[in-house]
Amino acid sequence: MEAATIDQPDNDNNNKSKKNEHMSKGLKRSLVILNCVLLAVGNTAGPLLSRLYFQGGGHRQWLSSWLETGGWPVIFIPLIISYYYRRKHDTLAKPYFMTPRIFAACTVLGLLTGIDDFLYAYGLAFLPVSTSALLISTQLAFTALFAFLIVKQKFTPYSINAVALLTVGAVILGLHGSTDRPANVTKGKYFMGFFLTLGAAALYGFVLPMVELTYMKARQAITYTLVMEMQLVMGFFATLFCTVGMLINKDFQVIPREAREYDLGPVRYYVVLVCSAILWQCFFLGAVGVIFTVHTLLAGVIIAVFIPVIEVFGVIFFHEEFSSEKGVALALSLWGLASYSYGEYREAKEKERARVAKELEATAIVGGLHAV
Repeated sequence: MEAATIDQPDNDNNNKSKKNEHMSKGLKRSLVILNCVLLAVGNTAGPLLSRLYFQGGGHRQWLSSWLETGGWPVIFIPLIISYYYRRKHDTLAKPYFMTPRIFAACTVLGLLTGIDDFLYAYGLAFLPVSTSALLISTQLAFTALFAFLIVKQKFTPYSINAVALLTVGAVILGLHGSTDRPANVTKGKYFMGFFLTLGAAALYGFVLPMVELTYMKARQAITYTLVMEMQLVMGFFATLFCTVGMLINKDFQVIPREAREYDLGPVRYYVVLVCSAILWQCFFLGAVGVIFTVHTLLAGVIIAVFIPVIEVFGVIFFHEEFSSEKGVALALSLWGLASYSYGEYREAKEKERARVAKELEATAIVGGLHAV
């Protein structure tokens, strides 16, 4: 799968090529694997821990949304290591690479992420984690649409088919999904959670291509250190947005009491909060890393591909009902994912054949000139 699936102006192509000009194939492969693992782990464990918070007696939606990006200081660890490594080879190395232009873009993206955090957390408070996961799978459809509009990511028959299948799956859940609503959740709150989760999927489907657009318009070489700096800023402003919500809602004052009343005990309450913050940070750092090393749609695919894992864990750990409607929606989601993945595979093979043919043609021309 190649990153060169985006049609864009020459300046953008030149800027995009800068991000790999000093990167060996081995290093790039390692970064791809690392970020895919981070995204997969965060995407699977994050929702489960967020649901565990509510399942165990937590009630603060703003706190849950705050935890999704509250682990942003963790990124200081690799950034400090990177800085000392650069200083070892260059005593004049700058402590950071971010320009005011990128900082401004990341501020806006961070605030949008904060809104997305709240939509997702509020929806998950009223939905089973398995239902929420299926709804979040529609993010691939939104990502494909916005990637087409924003970064000119090409639509193929396979990606169109994937979008259609994911949409139908969400509609099936919407028409028949209230049968699995958790205890003490009214039908109105269930459907509010349903549409808020869909809104979260749509908004993050917009944020991912905007991150890629920021890379393309950065007017500087994009390094992995810069990618981490960008996620640090986005995480800070997303957390700041949620902090304001917590202050207005007086969540900070409630935390000690909620810990005492938590079903699993106060110690495990704080363990859930800390682990949730760290694992959600793995998700966000992995997402921007995958966009950096490959492209936006792969991030959407990885998020969608782990739906069955979340489904299984939801049934095992939370004893959620796996209805026939969920089964149909899951089958449609996997069908859509398979369709998209096959389309990406075919496109990559075609580009590889075109590249080889171009190299052979260039070799033949050079050989002919030498013969003359």
